[in-house]
Amino acid sequence: MQSVTTSDGRTLTVREGGDPEGFPVLCIWGTPGSSTLYPPHVRDAAEQGIRLFSYDRPGYGGSTRQKGRQIADCAADIAAVADALGVERLCAWGLSGGGPHALAAAALLPDRVIAVAALASVAPYDGEGLDFFEGMGEQNVAEFGTILEGEGPHRASMEKGREELLSAAPEQLVELWQTLLGPSDREVATGVLAAFLLDHIRAGIGPSGDGWVDDELALVAPWGFDLASIRVPVQLWQGKQDQFVPYGHGVWLAQHIPGVDARLTTEDGHLTLVERRIPEVHRWLLERAGLSTRAPSA
Repeated sequence: MQSVTTSDGRTLTVREGGDPEGFPVLCIWGTPGSSTLYPPHVRDAAEQGIRLFSYDRPGYGGSTRQKGRQIADCAADIAAVADALGVERLCAWGLSGGGPHALAAAALLPDRVIAVAALASVAPYDGEGLDFFEGMGEQNVAEFGTILEGEGPHRASMEKGREELLSAAPEQLVELWQTLLGPSDREVATGVLAAFLLDHIRAGIGPSGDGWVDDELALVAPWGFDLASIRVPVQLWQGKQDQFVPYGHGVWLAQHIPGVDARLTTEDGHLTLVERRIPEVHRWLLERAGLSTRAPSA
């Protein structure tokens, strides 16, 4: 773990894993989250020759808050992290609330970002023709409802959720997210993944809930870039059983990202993408970077 200073004097916490001599791939986690890396992803990165890195978005973990930030503001932070790590060219993947940030990198850093993948990405709240809430679990519908009321009501609601996550045991995760887990997600939201998700989220929200508040305010506000401007390759994953970010979000994004390679599946939910799809995402990104992938170990 290390700290990076941005041009405006903020601090960003950065973590790395995988092959230190490998091709750089940035992973951008969801909301709420942090830069802690999932050990199976780190092992896959090492096997495939990937230098995997991530950073705490502003307000999470050890990263300084950037109140009022837009999604587009992440491009400057990604550039600052890449500069600090000596990375000239990279690929990126973003999950859930991290998906729009990966798409921002594709749109705004085309000279540095070769390709991105967006998994279970939230779509723009004001997307024309999008029913933002259709198919969304009750807990997220209620949460987004408070977001639209403004920072005060949203923070009060977030603090309740924050306290629950900070005190929950891994075996309680299915109950904690009961309206958000479809059948496929219930299968994987246990054991190692459940323990990681709680530790990962706590690393982000333990010091403060600011990052969570600012992330969600940014998701429903104008993103600050145009999806139609994206010219680098984008792979999009969305599962039909996803109740965190509904299937319609993926369908809408697939219709609005130029040249997208859309993987809209019936068998996936939200968490299954974390658990099962990242090795395939890594292979796809390496191929877009013109690199041959290593054969997986037996």
